[in-house]
Amino acid sequence: MPLPARRTLYSLFLIALMAALAACSSLRLAYNNGDTLLYWWIDGYVDLTSEQKSAVKEDIDKLFHWHRKTQLNDYAQILQTAQRQLAAGATQADLQTDFDDIKKRTEALLLKATPELAELARSLQPEQIATLERKFAANNADFRKKNMRGDREAQQRFRYKKSMEQFELWFGSFSSEQEVAIRKASDARPLNNEIWLDERTRRQNNILAAVRKVQSEKLSQEATQTLIQGLIKDGFQRLETSDRKAFFDSYEAANLQLVLTVINLATPAQKAHAQRRMQGWIDDFRTLAADQR
Repeated sequence: MPLPARRTLYSLFLIALMAALAACSSLRLAYNNGDTLLYWWIDGYVDLTSEQKSAVKEDIDKLFHWHRKTQLNDYAQILQTAQRQLAAGATQADLQTDFDDIKKRTEALLLKATPELAELARSLQPEQIATLERKFAANNADFRKKNMRGDREAQQRFRYKKSMEQFELWFGSFSSEQEVAIRKASDARPLNNEIWLDERTRRQNNILAAVRKVQSEKLSQEATQTLIQGLIKDGFQRLETSDRKAFFDSYEAANLQLVLTVINLATPAQKAHAQRRMQGWIDDFRTLAADQR
C-alpha cells in the first residue's frame, strides 16, 4: 500500500467513510460493508496484484475489527458531547477542543495502520507506483475543476454550497435569511485554492518519494515503518511549523466561526433535528461496537 502523507489510504478512507455514512439511511449497513468498499478503493489507487490482494483483505479485516472494538464507542461519546454543547450553547472554545480531539484520534488511527502499510509499501512494484502517480494527477485535475473554476465569486459560491450540504444534513433546511448569514460567514474564510492545491501536491510528492525510496533502497520493515510514521507526524506538525501557519490558523478559526454561526442562528426545531440525527448515530455506533465480528 502507498505510504501516507497527512493520512494513509486505509485511514483516509475510513474517515471519508464515516462522513459518508452520516448521509446514509442505514449507517450500520454501510459500515458493515465498509471493508469491501475500502478494498476496492485501495485497489483503484495501486492496482493490487493477486499476491497482495489476500494480504490487503486480511489487513482490512483486522483494521475494521480494531476500529469497531476500540473506536466506535468513542465516536458515540463525541456525539454525546456535541449534543450537550448544542443544548447548552456551544462556544468557539468548545469547537476548538472538539476539533483538536478529532485530530488526535485521526493521528492515532493513522499510526495504528503503520505496520500493515509498511508491509505493503515494501511489495509495491514500479508499475503500481506509476498507477498511484496517475491517480494523484487525476485527483488534482478534479480538484481544479471543482474548486478553482471561474472567478473568486464562483469559487466562494462552490465552497458555500459544499458547506451547506453538511449543515443541511445536520439541521435540515434553512430559511433565506439564515442562508444569507451563513453565506457571509462562509465568505469570511480565507480563500486560496492555490495553496490547498500546492499542499496536496506536496503531500503526494512526499508519498511518491517515500515509496520509491522503499523500493530502490529495499528498506526493512522497521525502516519503512519509521518512514511512514515520519510522514504522518510531518503532516500534522506542518500546520504548526509551516511558513503558511498564519493562513492555516486563520482558516481554521474562520471555519470554527462558521460552524458557530450556524449553531447560533439555528431554530429550536433545527436543533432538535440535529439532536435526533446525532442520537441515531450514537445508537448505531453502540450497536456496531457491540457486534464484535
